[in-house]
Amino acid sequence: MTYEVQTALAAQAHLGECPIWSAREQVLYWVDILAPALNRFDPATGENRVMAMPAHIGCFGLREQGGFIVALRNGIFLTDADGNIEKQVGDNPTDTSKSRFNDGHVDLLGNFWAGTIWEPRDHKGGKLVRVKPTGESEVMGGDVLVSNGLGFSPDGRWMFHTDTPNHILYRYPLDEAGNPGERETLREFERGTGGRPDGAAFDSEGYYWTAMFDGGRVLRINPENGEIVDEIRLPVRWPTMVAFGGDDLKTLYITSSRENRSEEELAQYPESGNLFAVRVNVAGRAEPLFRG
Repeated sequence: MTYEVQTALAAQAHLGECPIWSAREQVLYWVDILAPALNRFDPATGENRVMAMPAHIGCFGLREQGGFIVALRNGIFLTDADGNIEKQVGDNPTDTSKSRFNDGHVDLLGNFWAGTIWEPRDHKGGKLVRVKPTGESEVMGGDVLVSNGLGFSPDGRWMFHTDTPNHILYRYPLDEAGNPGERETLREFERGTGGRPDGAAFDSEGYYWTAMFDGGRVLRINPENGEIVDEIRLPVRWPTMVAFGGDDLKTLYITSSRENRSEEELAQYPESGNLFAVRVNVAGRAEPLFRG
């Protein structure tokens, strides 16, 4: 299939991340981690509303009762529909001077998961945290440099997770309670110009789509064997995450970054930091809501 990638929003974000489609509102929420801000983009009008955050925001989830659950540098919080902090429901389990929350998602059972990155990169200090609807927070994993690519298969059998700097895509079997078992390496990506796996989403057929940071492309991956089955080339080198949206969930939204890029690099890729949209031939699935 030939894909036509369009600029949905000339955001010029520092570090665009975590696009999530609200089926209820028919809008796309996304973050600029370093602004820091949570954004509400309405593709029908082109309007983008910015909700400032008090600290770096890595990811968020939509709440069943309205509002958001947000993972900031210093912890995980509930907010109202305007992004105003209501209460804290989880901690960053590592040193916040060297670590912040990064990628995350809500699972099919209504729990919110968020992973951290270890900024010094001197050991695998990244953690994975789960917040239950009851407000209970617990560390569920770690042993990564940069927690990324978190996703839950539509059949509820698997959790996928990447370590971006190490070019690895993992998967974990899930039990009926949504607890992960022993992880296995599904694919280790070649180092070079192809990029490294960043944020991701599952489609309705159970395939895994990942943004390849520093690779200028999005890949569709077979969840059983890790094989690449499709590719979308992008006008930027640093895509960060994908989400399915639109009324039929066949519009793939893609965030991107311009963080730490030289003037020469930005001159070559002037759309870095923008939000992109491309029509695909398979639908995504409605984003699960946090039940707390």
